[in-house]
Amino acid sequence: MADGLLAGGGLGSEAMARDHERTGWAAEEEPAPLGKVLFEDEDSCSDCSNQDKPGTSLQSFVPEGKTHFPEMFQTSHLLFYERFRAYQDYILADCKASEVKEFTAEFLEKVLEPSGWRAVWHTNVFKVLVEVTDVDFAALKAVVRLADPYLCESQVSTFSLECMKELLDLKEHQLPLQELWVVFDDSGVFDQTALAIEHIRFFYQNIWRSWDEEEEDEYDYFVRCVEPRLRLYVFGYQKNSNIQAKGIRLNGQKVTHVVSSTMMTGLLQSLLRDKLCPEPCKEEIEIQFHSDPLSAINACYEGDTVIVCPGHYVVHGTFSIADSIELEGYGLPDDIVIEKRGKGDTFVDCTGADIKISSIKFVQHDAVEGILIIHHGKTTLENCVLQCETTGVTVRTSAEFLMKNSDLYGAKGAGIEIYPGSKCTLSDNGIHHCKEGILIKDFLDEHYDIPKITMVNNVIHNNEGYGVVLVKPTIFSDLQENAQDETEENKAFKVQTSGEADVAERVDLEELIECATGKMELYARADLSEQVEGNCEIVNELVAASTQKGQLKKKRLSELGITQADDNLMSQEMFVSIVGNQFKWNGKGSFGTFLF
Repeated sequence: MADGLLAGGGLGSEAMARDHERTGWAAEEEPAPLGKVLFEDEDSCSDCSNQDKPGTSLQSFVPEGKTHFPEMFQTSHLLFYERFRAYQDYILADCKASEVKEFTAEFLEKVLEPSGWRAVWHTNVFKVLVEVTDVDFAALKAVVRLADPYLCESQVSTFSLECMKELLDLKEHQLPLQELWVVFDDSGVFDQTALAIEHIRFFYQNIWRSWDEEEEDEYDYFVRCVEPRLRLYVFGYQKNSNIQAKGIRLNGQKVTHVVSSTMMTGLLQSLLRDKLCPEPCKEEIEIQFHSDPLSAINACYEGDTVIVCPGHYVVHGTFSIADSIELEGYGLPDDIVIEKRGKGDTFVDCTGADIKISSIKFVQHDAVEGILIIHHGKTTLENCVLQCETTGVTVRTSAEFLMKNSDLYGAKGAGIEIYPGSKCTLSDNGIHHCKEGILIKDFLDEHYDIPKITMVNNVIHNNEGYGVVLVKPTIFSDLQENAQDETEENKAFKVQTSGEADVAERVDLEELIECATGKMELYARADLSEQVEGNCEIVNELVAASTQKGQLKKKRLSELGITQADDNLMSQEMFVSIVGNQFKWNGKGSFGTFLF
């Protein structure tokens, strides 16, 4: 298991063997301060000769206090990306919550020196210098003895050497690794040990929650818990786009940007015929030429068009699109490839009011953020290919996304994440080989609007989990169970979708849903195959969740003494058109719910 875990980071078992010749978790990368040895971007290594130089790549600090403790490794200032990469690629990978300790133990066996190093045992009451004689990897504990000379600083004056010995005896001389701060050593031998313990300490102090193992254990723990907590609790790192729209040029001119690594006469003639002057020009068009698509995007103003000619383009920055522009490939997507390399944020970041992207293949490598995020405004993606690395497309609250005739695959999370209050239209796409196909975020909170979702004729297949997942709080499930009174409203939701229900009953699904929501539109077919049943199952769950939200809002209003709600206040309905989608070979089925 661990070998597979580490393989994603380009490390074999030999490189991770426990011996004193280890030079870093990523030996091919250039050492850098503050633990960056682990995650230094390959593309930024201007001089790799430092790899052969002995010595530590980390810094040290002197502990505060009256006792003169030795210097310790400074590992607490690692960047978000460095921690993200460590947990994702080296420690947790795709483990479940119940497997966290096992994965962590196997990781530590690969990188931790089992003995011969000193540390400061740091608690809320005291600090004491110890020597590590062994490591119990399964228990995530170190076997220690008091160092000689004895160094201790305590907030309790009566805490003597004898008391410390008794305490260690009670603990059988085993201490949690996260309570140890490794003493600095400039040889470089203990760099990995210090960094590994830092990641374990950080994880159990800031990310792990005691109830994690009690929750549903079917989902990737990193995607479900680690990444959002890493952003929320520690760094406050919420990716928000700060780019500003340029607006229209002062002269009102719109520009066509042509991207090509080389421009030959034949290509230019074709462009003039097909794109630039398809008809006799009525007015002059300003054309700017670029060798890479990123420079073209950065040069755009409102209303500009970027035409990307066939070729393979490698970029290292984010496509930040804040104005309404068109980005189109001149040819087939497989002939126009834009590849993003190096660590960083989103590949394509959209905030423009009306953005159109077509006929381009986007390839993402070594990523932290998703391949495309729509923060607000409308983005249309047509005839494109998205080869993802982490999550795929994220449609934020208040944003609108239209995707048609496109192919998305390879996401380690969900292919498409749909947030509350957004609008998402998916037509004639392929979404496959992702962790989950489509993930609909919880929208039951009173502050959230219901998303508007249309899915028509998509093929969602070969995803590891479900084709479509609805995320909702556990309280929703409890309320749903408690609300099983025999009211006509609740009866409307008791729609049979199992194999026991006959076809005639299932065809009445449209009528029942319209009865429940008032304005629900559903296109049903008489031939309810397995794939079509998946469509009905999704609609059932979304309708039930939508109506439950209305019931929750009525209850809150009633508690406030409002007996009759304003019609406008209660008119939040989900317009759903889910028809003709095919769900094939998804690991857990076409549709599922995730309770949190």
